[in-house]
Amino acid sequence: MRGRLLIGAAVVVIIVAVVFGSAFAFQRRLIYLPSGGPVPSAAEVLPGGRDVALRTADGLTLTCWYFPVAAPRAAVLVAPGNAGNRSLRAPLARALHAAGVATLLLDYRGYGGNPGSPTEAGLALDVRAARDFLAAQARVPLVYFGESLGAAVVAGLAVDFPPAALVLRSPFTDLAAVARRHYPFLPVRLLLLDTFPVADQVARVPAPVTVVYGGADSIVPPEQSRAVAAAAGGRAVEVPGADHNDPVLLDGPAVIAAITAAAG
Repeated sequence: MRGRLLIGAAVVVIIVAVVFGSAFAFQRRLIYLPSGGPVPSAAEVLPGGRDVALRTADGLTLTCWYFPVAAPRAAVLVAPGNAGNRSLRAPLARALHAAGVATLLLDYRGYGGNPGSPTEAGLALDVRAARDFLAAQARVPLVYFGESLGAAVVAGLAVDFPPAALVLRSPFTDLAAVARRHYPFLPVRLLLLDTFPVADQVARVPAPVTVVYGGADSIVPPEQSRAVAAAAGGRAVEVPGADHNDPVLLDGPAVIAAITAAAG
């Protein structure tokens, strides 16, 4: 009997070790869900759109879209979420262009045919290169807009390079908090390589912060987005009944209004 108990315990330990080890080894495949290329040219999305190449500090060349406007009141750096590529955000670019705001739509490393593999540190370099380009090109106040994971990316950027305003769509408080929601059986804080401490970062951002979130978000709990707004001392805008990937949270009225209001 004792031998059977020991064998059973050993099997349990092995299973747990395999599960935890697999979660650790493959975690970034669960976090980052890029779509590769090809993507259309920026000019196919909007007349006058430009395909631009960004050079990151670690030597990667990333392609993205830039949509200038005549006499812009501000320029918006768009940091997308964890899935797809910039072609999925074309409706957002069109809406912002129509509102008279210059827009840079970033694709991270590993997304949209770009080289490299996404990590927290890598995305920080990507968005820094995007910010440097936009600051030099537009020469107007900058607004950072990030959706979901992109909210974490621009929150980190805003600590070191404060924008005129920061707009976050469906942000989580930190990556472990949202991961625990979906993987409650895992010790996610011990396993995660990338942390994205959004709430801590926005508390150090001097710029005004607006948070837009869906009231029925099944990916990032609405209370986490509200907590980010509270940490920033900012404004929270709920879109009632909206889930995380609903079109109304891509280019709907609440999102566009928040960005254009931030643009001044």
